[in-house]
Amino acid sequence: MHPRIFLLLLIAACMPLPSAAESAPPLRVATFNTSLNDDAAGGLVRRLETGDDNARKVAAVLQRVRPDLVLLNEFDYDAGHHAADLFQQRYLETPQPLGGAALHYPYRYLAPVNTGVPSGLDLDGDGRSDGPGDAWGFGRHPGQYGMLVLSRYPIDAALVRTFRQLPWNALPDARRPLDPATGRPWHADATWRQLRLSSKSHWDVPVLTPAGTLHFLVAHPTPPVFDGPEDRNGARNADEIGFWKHYLSDDGASPDGNTATWLCDDAGRCGGLPAQARFVIAGDMNNDPADGDGRHDAIIGLLEHPRVLRAPTPASEGGADAARAYAAAGLVRRGAPGHVTGDFGPRTGALRLDYVLPSTGLAVAGSGVFWPRTDDPAATLNAASDHHLAWVDLRQAHD
Repeated sequence: MHPRIFLLLLIAACMPLPSAAESAPPLRVATFNTSLNDDAAGGLVRRLETGDDNARKVAAVLQRVRPDLVLLNEFDYDAGHHAADLFQQRYLETPQPLGGAALHYPYRYLAPVNTGVPSGLDLDGDGRSDGPGDAWGFGRHPGQYGMLVLSRYPIDAALVRTFRQLPWNALPDARRPLDPATGRPWHADATWRQLRLSSKSHWDVPVLTPAGTLHFLVAHPTPPVFDGPEDRNGARNADEIGFWKHYLSDDGASPDGNTATWLCDDAGRCGGLPAQARFVIAGDMNNDPADGDGRHDAIIGLLEHPRVLRAPTPASEGGADAARAYAAAGLVRRGAPGHVTGDFGPRTGALRLDYVLPSTGLAVAGSGVFWPRTDDPAATLNAASDHHLAWVDLRQAHD
């Protein structure tokens, strides 16, 4: 054997082999507000049955990005899961124009949400109790604007936690809406005691990935608009985001873990997320850290939580172009143009509303927002929704 070849073999033999975690591809996690909702009960199912152009575009985006784990916001829920079945079988599993190869998700999680569920109360102050604003979450039928989790890896359904029925007033620092003219609570005491925090729901979905259990913490807080000077939706949006602060701090149970306090899920299990758990928070939070409506301290507090990883913000060139165009037209924006995730027209502009926030203990290998520039043939897919898919590639952090 040639001495040089022998030396190279000797060096290679001494080098450590990569671990399974290091050699495995990163886990791609995403969130996408799909706008696949309909004002009529069963309307989304009928559209998917007959062929829906927006659903094709949404599927094409997913086929191009190919996340391993994704939250779809504004995907109408139906008890028979017919919409989810149709979307999987006729759209994701069929190659779409400008999309990619068929995409199959063997695992999913979906459940009832508060939107459109009648409360029997006059929640919006219009003197009636039967309108869409009187549901536990704004909606014209139960399940409108629902949530759907799709996964390549098994979901531990027995350990999923939902907080759909958690009372808003249970939060220790609940921001009860006030009438600015009188300084008094906007809701009557009896109504305030019954109000639910989640406009849709808050879910903790444990996913059994090759690197271990990952808690997918997902929600879709209400837009902080469509109200009055009392800013009841702004207050609710902030507290829906703030819920995760409490959940990550595990401050909903006594130190011994035996005394149930306020942070209890819909099955009666109390307490937050254990300190050693790895997680990703995802969803359309309807709150930009610097621009638009909303109480920005809520989303900033989540971004700066000690358990949330400090990582580069997902960005896109198409979003940056859109934000700069609005700025040139006189719409002032303080945040970074490339970080926006949605285009909401000339009055509002482009905002960062959609988040994928990994925990400490994870490492970001890449990230982005699917927002092609207008000169890219794929830019026609931008019409799928007023939001754009945001994604993050994750690995286990080295000790």
